[in-house]
Amino acid sequence: MYELIEHTADVGLRVSAADLDELFSDAARGLFSILVEDLAAVRPDRRLVFELQSADTESLLIDWLNELVYVFSTQHVLLSRFDVQVQGARLRAEATGERFDPQRHHLGPEIKAVTYHGLTLTRTAQGYVAEVILDV
Repeated sequence: MYELIEHTADVGLRVSAADLDELFSDAARGLFSILVEDLAAVRPDRRLVFELQSADTESLLIDWLNELVYVFSTQHVLLSRFDVQVQGARLRAEATGERFDPQRHHLGPEIKAVTYHGLTLTRTAQGYVAEVILDV
């Protein structure tokens, strides 16, 4: 589950999930729900595979989300479905979506980057909670 949180001049994203796989998947959906107004309208026409490794799990979350921003910025692909496996500071994911179509998709604010400012990733009794700030 993800929700947007208020943040001065930027957008915050809070994600809670039972495990890290779900947390990273929901964070990706949350990111794209900011980029496009109707995420449910994005068709699963393209499949992309991602493999990332970072210094730690917190950095992996930032790197993952920034990789998705980069894919949208350079390939103009909107992604809506994510199958993510996280093992420590490594990630493997498959994502599906489609190329941006201005006739069908209405974009939200441009996300320039996902920042370390205000980053939290905490294990709770119910699983995990993360907060990230997106520079728009």
